[in-house]
Amino acid sequence: MKEGKAHVASLDAEHELAVEDPSRIALVEDGHSIARRMTLNMGPQHPSTHGVLRVVLELDGETILKARPEIGYLHTGIEKQFESKKYAQGTPLTDRVDYLSNLNNNLCYALAVERLLGLEIPPKAQWMRVLLCELSRVSSHLIWLGTHALDLGAMSVYFYCFREREEILKLFEAFSGQRMMTSYIRIGGLALEPHRGWEKQADVLINRLGGAVQELLDLLSANPIFMNRTKGVGQMPVDVMLEMGITGPMIRAAGVKTDARKDCPHSSYEKFDFEIPTRTANDVYARYEVRMEEIRQSLRISRQALDGMPEGPWRADAPHILLPDREKMKTQMESLIYHFKIVTEGFRVPGGSVYQVIESPRGELGYYIVSDGTANPHRVFMRTPSFGNLQALGGMLEGVLIADSIAVMGSMDFVLGDVDR
Repeated sequence: MKEGKAHVASLDAEHELAVEDPSRIALVEDGHSIARRMTLNMGPQHPSTHGVLRVVLELDGETILKARPEIGYLHTGIEKQFESKKYAQGTPLTDRVDYLSNLNNNLCYALAVERLLGLEIPPKAQWMRVLLCELSRVSSHLIWLGTHALDLGAMSVYFYCFREREEILKLFEAFSGQRMMTSYIRIGGLALEPHRGWEKQADVLINRLGGAVQELLDLLSANPIFMNRTKGVGQMPVDVMLEMGITGPMIRAAGVKTDARKDCPHSSYEKFDFEIPTRTANDVYARYEVRMEEIRQSLRISRQALDGMPEGPWRADAPHILLPDREKMKTQMESLIYHFKIVTEGFRVPGGSVYQVIESPRGELGYYIVSDGTANPHRVFMRTPSFGNLQALGGMLEGVLIADSIAVMGSMDFVLGDVDR
């Protein structure tokens, strides 16, 4: 009897050692059979994680028993950097949080600071922001679909997605001079006046993307290989997802109809007619369907913004906050002085705090800003959707095959810059 207990104890110790050391394999007594368990590191440099993420997997054969994501490999300290920057200097930092939807981060930061300043934004600037953010959402979803399909073996979809995204980036470059880190949405409005002929360029792009969406749906929606790899995979109880704070397409694919553009409208979203797509299957395929329908709805919003674009100024009338027109600086001493003071000293923001929420391509994005009345923010905190959604990875991977882990991670569409900050 003592020998039997000693034998079991030695196996338990060996199993604990195997979990700590990924290179070891332990034999664990399971009734009358002996099962092999192994701890495996996926990442932090794994091609299917699309970023620097480490996932520690405990395997029983090819079945995942436990999964633990480990983050922090991409930590940039962006939140801390805000404290040493003037408010206007913080905008380029927001580009680098979720670098696949930088305009949405520009918008959230600008809205938060504008609320502290009590700044009224002209209608044209608000509608331009909506148009650009929705095109940014389409661009982000195209990157997600292309890489997700590539991970599952659909290489052609990858090239089609990046072909269409390239056209969106050309429009962004025409507006701002930059393809990705545009910093185009600024405190008070936009960085630059929209270029001549932008309406025709945007019109051609929106029409083109409408046809491209149907082409992508035809390639994947009824593809038997894609359906077998995605249907019924990566499910999780809805109440657990809500407790974890899961937002965006992840929770909408579980049947929860929530979207910050509808729930707490910002930047004139209440004036646009669009639907919130949902599904109830709560699996990888349902998340694909939700995002594809979101592309359609974003193009619908973009068309409304383009056709109904108001006339008027593209930024607020706030000479003590916004840099003066460069042409005026050449002839007006007052404009030159304002330019010098704003660049060197910044502008003071009344003391207080504000929490601003918008809907990013990955879910609910929130900026919490605390002002102490100086030209530098006292604290900037970001509630990023990728961080919240990544919490569900461990639960979704338990009990699935290791081959399916790639499909599950891809369906979450997290960006590691959005996680670590």
